[in-house]
Amino acid sequence: MSIAKRRSRTGERVVVYALFACAVLSIAVTVGIVAVLVVDAVAFFRESSLVEFLTGTVWAPGQGSGEGGQYGVLPLINGTLMIGVGATVVGLPLGVLTAIYLSEYASPRVRGLLKPTLEILAGIPTVVYGYFALLFVTPLLQRFLPALSGFNALSPGIVMGIMILPLVSSLAEDAMRGVPRGLREGSYALGATKMQTSLRVVVPAAFSGITAAFILAVSRAVGETMIVLMATGNTPLMDANIFSGFRALSANIAVELPEAPEGGTLFRVLFLAAFLLFCLTFVVNTVAELVRLRLRRKYRYL
Repeated sequence: MSIAKRRSRTGERVVVYALFACAVLSIAVTVGIVAVLVVDAVAFFRESSLVEFLTGTVWAPGQGSGEGGQYGVLPLINGTLMIGVGATVVGLPLGVLTAIYLSEYASPRVRGLLKPTLEILAGIPTVVYGYFALLFVTPLLQRFLPALSGFNALSPGIVMGIMILPLVSSLAEDAMRGVPRGLREGSYALGATKMQTSLRVVVPAAFSGITAAFILAVSRAVGETMIVLMATGNTPLMDANIFSGFRALSANIAVELPEAPEGGTLFRVLFLAAFLLFCLTFVVNTVAELVRLRLRRKYRYL
């Protein structure tokens, strides 16, 4: 064997080992995060029960270390779901429609201009979105909805939908452009218009990718902190009124943790809330992957 071939194989082994180490490191980091959350979360159950935590409708931490407070997580889950639904209602239709335009209607020059411009939205710091929701969107909505309070669920839901718009549109557009051109040509040959082809052929064929984009965007919205922290009022209410304030899991952790003494009840319950948020995000991503795989079996060319 020549020296050049030996060096080539040695280099390949080094690359393989490096890639393997990166994969193991990713898994180790995930396991470490879970372990950190679980250790303090389990300690909380020495003082309270899981049933009370999951079914309680009042979040009222005790003074000092947090002993004697009420830690019902349902108001926080309610707020998290409200922001997720609000972001979904805004971000999904706009994202899919934008993706249809970029994939099926826009010229290469227009696509090359619009797509990078749209993706700039993904790089804007979320604190800027928070200011935008609080100081622009809320006053604008109050002109048409006088009953809307200064801190509410509607404004951050709309802004959150704008924030996830680049993620939905970019991934959905990539999925649509991956649909074989033969399907489009077959549709045109049968007399379908561009609109009919886009909605009845391209979108169903790319539905697995669109679904994955949507679920990943919802996961992004569920874990968002700054927009919710700044524009919702951080009031833990068990209420479905989008005109009033609320508090989400992520914002609750950001608000309470700096004031929680290490080792106290409040400190431990916040780790439990963080673990619950982790589980919620994990379930959403798992469902997205299962849906994608199921639909992918139907469209094997994707």
